[in-house]
Amino acid sequence: MTLLPPLGNGLDAMAITDHILSQGQVQKIPGGKLTLFVRRAFLPPALCAELVARIDAVRRPSTLADGNGHAAYRTSETGDLAADDPVVQETEARIAALTGLDGVYGEPLQGQRYAVGQEFKGHTDYFEPDGLDFDRYCGVAGNRTWTVMVYLNEPEAGGATRFKAIDKIIQPETGKLVCWNNRRPDGTLNPATLHQGMKVRTGVKYVITKWFRERPWG
Repeated sequence: MTLLPPLGNGLDAMAITDHILSQGQVQKIPGGKLTLFVRRAFLPPALCAELVARIDAVRRPSTLADGNGHAAYRTSETGDLAADDPVVQETEARIAALTGLDGVYGEPLQGQRYAVGQEFKGHTDYFEPDGLDFDRYCGVAGNRTWTVMVYLNEPEAGGATRFKAIDKIIQPETGKLVCWNNRRPDGTLNPATLHQGMKVRTGVKYVITKWFRERPWG
């Protein structure tokens, strides 16, 4: 896979938006409240299955940052995926090629598993500047800029992602990518990115998430 020169950390949102739209087969969700893209069949089913197996090998109960919420707020399982794994590296390369975001600013690829009844209530991916643990999470790499999420399977029922501010519900499909800018056009944090991982009603849902930061990770 040939990669174009990376475009940085995503704070130059127009450059990232133009690059994503130039890739083809990408839908930009209408509306001016947030910048949100969907790309169906972004990852092939075989690669999704490999990632599911890796999530199952490392999953642990998910946690919350900043001391927000409570035990029932986020009930999924989470696992960081090994950066030296060829399957992870291929996935990272595909994300970089589609978005133009430089992997140097990216957190480790993370997998999540949602069983029946599990969910992640409404939240934003960025860290609140007045949060209890803001310095702990953002002192080195800064706050989050872009989020890239991919559904790895399609549960029998439930598990959609809801963006309340734009009244948009995105249904899980194997290999479907959803990505968004966590900032407004002026660079400030965008509360309209509030989203909810809705309860799985039947089956199990697997996703991967890649977050990008203001400064290099690690």
